[in-house]
Amino acid sequence: MRIIVYHAEECDRKKCTSLKLARMGKIKIVTSPKRIPRGSIVLNPFAEKALSPSDKDRILKWGVTALDCSWKEVKKSSPIFAVKRYHRALPYLVAANPTNYGKPFILSTAEALAATFYIIGLKDIAVNIMSSFKWGPHFLDLNRELLEAYSKAKNSREVVKIQEEFIRR
Repeated sequence: MRIIVYHAEECDRKKCTSLKLARMGKIKIVTSPKRIPRGSIVLNPFAEKALSPSDKDRILKWGVTALDCSWKEVKKSSPIFAVKRYHRALPYLVAANPTNYGKPFILSTAEALAATFYIIGLKDIAVNIMSSFKWGPHFLDLNRELLEAYSKAKNSREVVKIQEEFIRR
């Protein structure tokens, strides 16, 4: 399984979840957009299409790429967001990391990767990623209802529908 993180070097290195995952050998870091594998699903919060279980085959074949960019500096990384062919946005989830605890959509890279694997049905990989952090298992518990619902959706439209129904509650 190819798990790549484009690291824009805009973060606090002591708190960076992707750097910790790389040190543990769970992901590969790249620092140039040209090193993002062609055909991989790119997790992009500005993508027009939501990640869904229908993306599983592409992820198994080509991998997944997360973009580790500071939310405050996101404009600097905007060229990466311009290419959108296989970009996917994660649906509504709440952060459990100490920096953004309780904030919807503002996930750490580790949370984004774990959510991706949970949604496409590879829950053991999600658990393995989150086990790397003291607060990690709480992310899965906090979002379990939504993650389960998203993982049962057939496609992106269904994921968005589940998200909308949850937000309206």
